[in-house]
Order: sequence, then C-alpha cells, then structure tokens
Amino acid sequence: MADIKNLGSVFAAQFQGLGGRSPGQWPIVPRALCGVGVFVGVLIAGYFGYWDGQFTERENGAQEENKLKEAYKQKLQQSVNLEALRKQKEQVNTYVATLEKQLPSKAEMDALLSDINQAGLGRGLQFDLFKPGQVDVKDYYAELPIDIRVMGRYHDIGAFTSDIANLPRIVTLNKINLVVGKDGALTLDAVAKTFRYLDLEEVAAQRKAAADKNKAKGDKK
Repeated sequence: MADIKNLGSVFAAQFQGLGGRSPGQWPIVPRALCGVGVFVGVLIAGYFGYWDGQFTERENGAQEENKLKEAYKQKLQQSVNLEALRKQKEQVNTYVATLEKQLPSKAEMDALLSDINQAGLGRGLQFDLFKPGQVDVKDYYAELPIDIRVMGRYHDIGAFTSDIANLPRIVTLNKINLVVGKDGALTLDAVAKTFRYLDLEEVAAQRKAAADKNKAKGDKK
C-alpha cells in the first residue's frame, strides 16, 4: 500500500510546476499523456473530417454494386430465355390476331345482325323485338347492344342460345329473362351484345379525344 502511495506521489509531483515550462521540458508522464491526447484528437478529427466520408462512399458503392449484380442477373436470365420469350410473343400475336378476326368491321355489322336474326328463325322462333341500340365506342373497339324478344319452345330457345355462342363473330347474351306463357310457350328477353373493331378514322378520333382530355386536365392544374 505504501508503494502505491509513493508511486502516486511521484506521478503527482511530475504534474507540478508545468505552467511556466514548455511541453518539451515536462516530465515523462505529462509528456506521454499529452502525446496520447494529441493522438486521440488526430484520430477523432481524421474520422469526422475524412474517414467518415470514405466509409459512407464505400457503403454507397457496395449498395450500387449489389444493384448492378441484380440487374446483371435479371438481364442474364432474360438473355437465356430470349428465344422462349420470342416464341411466347409470337403466340400472343397469333392469339390477338385470332380475336381480331372474331370482331367484325363496320361494314360487316349488317351481315352479323342478319346472322343473329337467322339463328332465331332457323330454330322456328318468333321475333317480337329485334332493336339495335346506340353504339358505344371504347378505346379500341365498339360495342353494339341489341334488344331481342323471341318466343318458342324451351329446347328451341336453348338451341338458339347455343347457335349464338357458336357464331364466328363474338356475340354475348346479357340480362336474360325467361317467361312462361299460358300456352306453355317461353318468351326470352335479352340484350345481345356484339363487338367490332374500330376503323382507322375512329382510332384517330379516339386518340385525338384522349389527347384533348389529357390536355384539358393539364390546363386545369
């Protein structure tokens, strides 16, 4: 215990009378502590003044490297599956072309309406109503609703709906309502909807209308 006290006294004595002396003349212990303090100060200043930015840049670089690796993997996967994707695109184009063939043009609409009418007459049905409605022009096609009312036997009406579904052009029956008459005959009320593709003039008009609409929205903002 006495040795520790003596050692403490020796250290304390080295810090006495330092005020009027230059650091180079200080005893070994104060000089060592001063050197350690300067070293720590340099480390702290270097960290916040230089190394911190380097660490941040390194971290950002690592993140960018990971993004580039992921992008490379995706592009490599796409290149490996390129041939399969091309075949898939061809299949989609073929499917779209097939669907387009099922959509009549404006000039073919009259023939399609006649086909719907003949499908009912061919099954011995009596038309009480066959009224084409207003054409509803969409972005890429036009929709024509037709109000129909036919009378006949159950099996004939069933065969008529099957014939409608098997027409080469797309025709759907909507809002179907069946009513049984006093004589046992059935009355079918429905809305037959058929679709046609737009001609070049109609497509141009739709695009112009969409552009004018977007422009109007932009002007309001």
